[in-house]
Amino acid sequence: MQMNRRRFILTGAVVGGGVLIGYSATRPTRHRRANEELVEGSERFITSFIKIDPNNEITVYVPHSEMGQGIHTSLSMMAADELDAAWENVIVEQAPAIDLFANGDLVKGFAGEFGVPNFLMGLVNASAFTVAELMNLQTTGGSSSVRYTGEYAMRTAGAAAREMLINAAAARLDVPTSELSTELSHVQHNSSGRTLSYGELAADAALLEPPEDPVLKDRSQFTIMGKAISRNDIPAKVDGTAIYGLDAHSEDMLYAAIRLAPVFGTKLVSVDATQALTQRGVVRVIELEDSVAVVADNYWRAKQALALVNATFTETENDNVSSADIAARFDKELAESNGSEDKEVGDTDRALEEAVDVIEANYRVPYLAHAAMEPMNCTVHIQGDRAEMWTSTQDALGMRGRVASVAGLAEENVIFHQTYCGGGYGRRLPFNWNMIDHATLIAMEFDVPVKTIFSREDDMQQDYYRPAVHNNFKAAFDDNSNVIAWHSRFTGPIQVPGASHIPYAIENQSIRVVDGDTHVPIAAWRSVDHSQQTFFTESFMDEIAHRAGVNPYQLRMDLLQEHPRHRKVLEVAAAAAGYGQNLPEGHALGIAVQESFGSFVAEVAEVSMGEDNQPVVHKVTCAIDCGWAVNPDTVEAQIESGIIFGLTAAMYGEITIENGAVTQGNFPDYEMVRMATSPEIEVHIVESGEALGGLGEPATPPIAAAVTNAIYILTGQRVRELPIKNHDFALSNPVAQV
Repeated sequence: MQMNRRRFILTGAVVGGGVLIGYSATRPTRHRRANEELVEGSERFITSFIKIDPNNEITVYVPHSEMGQGIHTSLSMMAADELDAAWENVIVEQAPAIDLFANGDLVKGFAGEFGVPNFLMGLVNASAFTVAELMNLQTTGGSSSVRYTGEYAMRTAGAAAREMLINAAAARLDVPTSELSTELSHVQHNSSGRTLSYGELAADAALLEPPEDPVLKDRSQFTIMGKAISRNDIPAKVDGTAIYGLDAHSEDMLYAAIRLAPVFGTKLVSVDATQALTQRGVVRVIELEDSVAVVADNYWRAKQALALVNATFTETENDNVSSADIAARFDKELAESNGSEDKEVGDTDRALEEAVDVIEANYRVPYLAHAAMEPMNCTVHIQGDRAEMWTSTQDALGMRGRVASVAGLAEENVIFHQTYCGGGYGRRLPFNWNMIDHATLIAMEFDVPVKTIFSREDDMQQDYYRPAVHNNFKAAFDDNSNVIAWHSRFTGPIQVPGASHIPYAIENQSIRVVDGDTHVPIAAWRSVDHSQQTFFTESFMDEIAHRAGVNPYQLRMDLLQEHPRHRKVLEVAAAAAGYGQNLPEGHALGIAVQESFGSFVAEVAEVSMGEDNQPVVHKVTCAIDCGWAVNPDTVEAQIESGIIFGLTAAMYGEITIENGAVTQGNFPDYEMVRMATSPEIEVHIVESGEALGGLGEPATPPIAAAVTNAIYILTGQRVRELPIKNHDFALSNPVAQV
């Protein structure tokens, strides 16, 4: 009988006496299935996270995509520390896209985050891995890798494996387990000094049942976690050997350049490819429902020939839609609809009626592209009832399942080759299907691999965008200038719950959402709703402070008495930035704070106005409480990355719609913060010892408000609409700090 690929990959990992040791705390049927499907010979599998070979080399399989966030290293550190492994002997491998690496721990984590009642969590935990398999869930996103997979899976896998190795050693040495200890990938009998390496014990340990509830280390016992350890992905990225999706290559490969309908949702009507087909290297012109593609023997030829194709698309009512039209529609909806409840506390309407003073402000932000450095690409090779694919993705199983669905193949007959991701931020999540679907449909026409590539212009104009959002606010004051009501109406959709909520002790709050659907496709963008809502809420909180004549920092501290983690990061960031102290002439400090993805972040931006009357951000001081730091070096790098990403959006980011289509086409139209314009960034890690929080996204939300709050002090102009580049600050009227 022919061995299926799943069995081949994983049994290959145990050839020669090796063993994969993993852990699944709640599903004995999963353990039985692993043994039935994957075991060859006398060894046994216990799921799939840790491999130990006879030479005492330990391989940690990581079921997440490495996009530059350092999770391959951090997750391996968590498993290796609980295992008491010698870090220098640990190898990190990308987990293959097979069902056994479906990430049920994400199901558990997000169930709690999205408010599943406690009485249902037992059911969620029991079914999490089945759900993950059915959903093809192997997702990297939501700042979830370390706080969910790391905490629930990797640490548990390491601890379980350690106990199994101790039990195997106890049997081998005929001593009680209480007389054994572990260190640096060895089990030692304390009284006699006899030692056995993990490699010597691997085959015996594989035959044992995993403990249902292994004991995890106390933080005081960590030997690897908490240390600044160099990332394992950096050397390959420095010397150029790192493989990205765009690097997929074979000698017989063909290349496809594609033109999608410029107006989202329209269909292809007709194609004249006469001239394109005469061009050197062109193999075929493929017509799809919403696009036309030229396939050639290299990408440049395909792209040049595509420019010669005359294609027409259906006309719709969206052909005349502009950004101004969308903005007018949002304003109309906010004016006419009270929307749906997001949060209601107290009686806000009554408080507004009885208020001594009411402040109103309307905010808006535009659509934003992901603009990942590596444009979208996908290589697919269809071979009868089987397929292989190569792409950079945030969900390998999801992509495998999608190709199988489009091509009409069994999922187990699709082999997925995972690579590094040249940026993602949500663009490479599985619900952004346009690249994968088109690449698969094109490849189905050939018997050789076909690499479909979006040009930078395609990627910018055929993205799934961060939603444009409008938010209208009111706040009420009593006769002592205390804020007594918070009234917020914003356009949806809500992508993550709670982003529009505020931690401040305001007695009456009414937060509601109205429909914000348009023909423009949207998806998750780094920090999702928090990027828009934190700009709105933290800017309006500054407006409230200035209206009340109270220092913005002090008002926040006063209203956060019940939120000590918010207060602590504010305190640390403000002190480190010199808030309230003398600054260079013409400089001002703006401040903002937000909780997102389980982490608490405060940022202080030091800003001045340049000779061109545009703001210059000199320094950003950030304090983050992510519970505790697995790898402080990674924490600092992710904070710096998130701030630069958010600052780019605040200063320059804008996708505009004209005649139903995106007008931006490349980086000259979509400017970025570059090395010359990047501020100094100072990061302070506040370790509260609480549950782990995320890192990839939480630093992005506060930066826009921190900068614009400083701009207000410098110019007297309140920035209520991004990007900042669109504002004229020539007529400035500085505001005295309160």
